[in-house]
Amino acid sequence: MVIRFFLLMIGFGLAVGGGVTVILYMNLMAVGHGFGQYLLFMVTRVEFYIFLTGLSLIWGSLFLPWDRS
Repeated sequence: MVIRFFLLMIGFGLAVGGGVTVILYMNLMAVGHGFGQYLLFMVTRVEFYIFLTGLSLIWGSLFLPWDRS
């Protein structure tokens, strides 16, 4: 149970850190870039993968079965 909570907190921190930068990079659309160009740019950024890793850790800690019996 402690491991699940630890993974949840690590995932939450990664998702928040990555999500904030994903939102900040949306300012590229305000200067004239399209949504497709934004997505192509985000695929090249490490922060996007940190965000996805955080989401998968959160999802895994909440929904995957961890029974040891």
